[in-house]
Amino acid sequence: MSAVQESAEHAVRTSYGRLLALLASADGNIVAAEDALADALERALTTWPRDGVPTDPDAWLLTAARNKRRDVWKSAAHRTSVALDPVVHAESRLDDIDVDALPDKRLELMAVCAHPDVDRAVRTPLMLDVVLGFTAKDIAQAFALPASTMAARLGRAKKRIRDAHIPFELPDRSALPARVDAIREAVYGAFAIDWNASGSEVRENMIGEALHLAETLCAVLPEDAEAHGLAASIGLSAARMPARCRDGVLVPLAEQDFHLWDADLLHRGEQHLVAAHRLVAAGSSALGRFQLEAAASAVHCGRRKTGRTDWTALRELYSALQTSAPTVGSAVALAVVTAETDGALAALRLLDRTNGTERFQPAWAARAHLQAQLGNVDSARSAYEKAISLTADPPTRAYLDKQLRRL
Repeated sequence: MSAVQESAEHAVRTSYGRLLALLASADGNIVAAEDALADALERALTTWPRDGVPTDPDAWLLTAARNKRRDVWKSAAHRTSVALDPVVHAESRLDDIDVDALPDKRLELMAVCAHPDVDRAVRTPLMLDVVLGFTAKDIAQAFALPASTMAARLGRAKKRIRDAHIPFELPDRSALPARVDAIREAVYGAFAIDWNASGSEVRENMIGEALHLAETLCAVLPEDAEAHGLAASIGLSAARMPARCRDGVLVPLAEQDFHLWDADLLHRGEQHLVAAHRLVAAGSSALGRFQLEAAASAVHCGRRKTGRTDWTALRELYSALQTSAPTVGSAVALAVVTAETDGALAALRLLDRTNGTERFQPAWAARAHLQAQLGNVDSARSAYEKAISLTADPPTRAYLDKQLRRL
């Protein structure tokens, strides 16, 4: 890959959502903003090899995309007598733009995606698409839907936002809580899609983006314990990334070298968890899913101080999580933890009672491990093979292959 391509792709990975939010906020036309940004990227690949990569690639892309949109606005004004906004629609020059000085409109764009006029089922996928840059295929896999179905839903939602003239602004404090659940889900989804599907190879800067957005939510809604729980969950999980892979092989959490964990991220996550706990204790906010997940992460991270994992506490937390916000992921986690407290047979019974595990890779990996513990070699081999077939991440495949060969 050429240096120009690398620069363009880096800009897409790190700034796509912020640039798109700035472009779309002018008139609410997300599709047109996407087209303009795509055109800017295409122009970059043509002009940068000739003129050199600009000092500020983001500003260059924003200028090019805005100029593309300006041409459309001028044409629209000429044909339909739509008045131009002298500020929003004015021609921009590269020297006039400091992208870092512009307000970050991503949270506003997420609020647009969570508007009551947008179908509830597509709000979180829409945020993952337009704000965080995931493809329809990525999102479809996370929601167990065909990519074509997801793409069609996303397209209809964008058209709805444009046609309904939904404003790009944060709603007042009375309306924001009705949208914040979907926003939290999208922020968590941005982290979880890569965490679960990519194992140790997390999308560059996506953890930082997800944590930034979670902490932005905390700033906007400081009394929302779940926002702090979300930030804590992402921070504590991200802290363990440096230890998740060794020599190209995934390292299970219980076997990780905790000396490699990021101390700053651990502290950051712990502070958010403390803030959430104080809000719940004061009765100003309720205990929720993200706080429980963050608490479970904190228990795992506690091994850094105590040298042991409190499996009983983990079982209590995952049991509470399954009661309050049941998911396939938390059910599998509960089974894995139960194996440590009550044995593999009890854990396997929990797995057998869990629905929706047919294409859920962690469930097959857990089943393989439990069957191996029970001495059921044929069943363990079959489960490992199934888990491997559902794994795209090389380090995770290497780990599962290694376990399979040990049978």
